[in-house]
Amino acid sequence: MNHKQIAIVGGGLSGLYAAFLLEQQGITDYVLLEARSYFGGRILDYTDTKNDDLDRFDLGPTWIWPGLQPQLDALINNLGLEKFAQYDQGYMVVERSSNEPPITMRNFVNSPASMRLKGGMGSLIRAIYERLQSQELYVSARVKSIRNGSQMLEISYCDAQSDSEHTVNVDHVFLALPPRLAANRIQFIPPLPKTLTEQWQETATWMAPHAKYIAIYDVPFWREQGLSGDARSARGPMVEIHDASMPGGKAALFGFLGIPANYRKELGVEEIKVHCRAQMARLFGTDAENFAADAFKDWAQDEFTATEFDLNMTNQHGRTPDNTVMGGIWKNRMTGVGSEWSAQFPGYIAGAIEAATIGVKDYVERRSTL
Repeated sequence: MNHKQIAIVGGGLSGLYAAFLLEQQGITDYVLLEARSYFGGRILDYTDTKNDDLDRFDLGPTWIWPGLQPQLDALINNLGLEKFAQYDQGYMVVERSSNEPPITMRNFVNSPASMRLKGGMGSLIRAIYERLQSQELYVSARVKSIRNGSQMLEISYCDAQSDSEHTVNVDHVFLALPPRLAANRIQFIPPLPKTLTEQWQETATWMAPHAKYIAIYDVPFWREQGLSGDARSARGPMVEIHDASMPGGKAALFGFLGIPANYRKELGVEEIKVHCRAQMARLFGTDAENFAADAFKDWAQDEFTATEFDLNMTNQHGRTPDNTVMGGIWKNRMTGVGSEWSAQFPGYIAGAIEAATIGVKDYVERRSTL
């Protein structure tokens, strides 16, 4: 059994950025525990080539809005990452019903423009991770319980790679995962206040009910047809489609599925892919059948994203939940820094940056007064 000043539970954007901010404050005595086999959380990309810099396509969040999210934009600029505008030139394809052929219409113009990162959103994760000095960043480390021993917090976690149990004692915990997931997947001993647990349970997890399909092509053939790659469909299975091509890399189209999560599970991945491929051909012609690769990610079936409470819910965010316990034995012992704890951008990439910034700032300020 060892001791650390801080444990960060979750190695998505908010967890890695919290670690980055701590190191900037000279705090290196921390451990980061990520349950997945990779860092990034809901930021996940797919590639079918070894051209990592160009041919990475987002299976999770895709867009940022620099003018509305200056803190995130400043970080991206400081990390030297390159932005580009979402392609939206040309006509949009609309499929109103199964009884009518698709039609084209003038595309909507997004204002402000949606922006993407060259190399995919995973480039943000990789850039932050590469700047961390700590050697105690662990994947496949699933936190099972947090026990409050008054003087210290004892964290028990399982190493999925070796199937072994571990414990670490810490003074403070940053919860860098969705509130609902923390309430459902971690046992708090003694239990957290009921009102706080209910808040966390009622907080929707961004992306949790959703699924994305991506088809990758050698060239963006739809652009030659005067199409933007945008599509809307009442027939499905995808209800919304966009151009996902990378500048200088391969072309791609991606879509959000409109099929309910429980039905997606019954269909299975391969059958869903068959339907998505057929829809691409209906909307964009026979050239869409000549894809180089395709991928599907159902976040509702991801145990480290969704719970049973997410399957039939939309991502409607209510009041931002409390990110710490205000009194009793748990007072100021934990801080929620996951994106859903952001007041301005709950669930978004910018929310992860905001929540981590506020959480680390509050911790450092409290520590300086002790």
